[in-house]
Amino acid sequence: MKEFETIIYEKKGNVAWITLNRPEVRNAMNNKMREELVEVLEEIRDDDEVHVVALTGAGDKAFCAGADISEFPRFSSADQIKRHGQLQPALLLRGIPKPVVAVVNGLALGGGCELVLASDIAIASENARFGQPEIRIGVIPGAGGTQVLPRLIGEKRAKELVFTGRFISAQEAYQFGLVNQVVPQEKLMEAAEDFIGTLLKQSPVILKFAKLAVNRALETTLSTGLASETDLFSLCFSTEDQKEGAKAFLEKREPSYRGR
Repeated sequence: MKEFETIIYEKKGNVAWITLNRPEVRNAMNNKMREELVEVLEEIRDDDEVHVVALTGAGDKAFCAGADISEFPRFSSADQIKRHGQLQPALLLRGIPKPVVAVVNGLALGGGCELVLASDIAIASENARFGQPEIRIGVIPGAGGTQVLPRLIGEKRAKELVFTGRFISAQEAYQFGLVNQVVPQEKLMEAAEDFIGTLLKQSPVILKFAKLAVNRALETTLSTGLASETDLFSLCFSTEDQKEGAKAFLEKREPSYRGR
């Protein structure tokens, strides 16, 4: 498997583990990390052996502390327009047709928080903190913070975080609906693996339809979303896994899904 400069990529069974690996700068995201994340996520997207994606950070202090600010002084508006015209990690995480679990082991700020927003499930350690502090350095969130955050936690709370740059604790993030679970630091990987194990019991093709359906709910009107749900529900019946799931239920046994 290819080695990367800023991330670690491992396949463990049907799970793709991505570790942001710049612990000396709290896993801050530089251009190289963005490029490598895009490369590996495109590979994962097209890899039928991968059923679930897990994303975490190296060390126990940070998931990702945001963008590498040392690169900012040389950036221009044209640079950013060009970069945002390219594929972005957060967009790939959100659109990849497989469940993405963020395993948040510390600070998740700015672009790091936006990676959590783009993930489908977030499990955080008790020492995790979240925030969109871009306002403090003269910019606004640029990878979904102003768009996805209000959809998750509501307009007023989102504006407070974006306008002030305030950090919130893991417990606040749980109360706001930003994360699914908060566990002690030493139990984080165990909790993540338990949840991933639950996902691996499901049909990967039906999980794909489920993710597409829920994502559509946040992107369209209710009537359009309901029509899309009906289409995807109907499409389930064209799969072998739907037949196996129903048969296993009637026979009172665990299903054996094949992803087809």
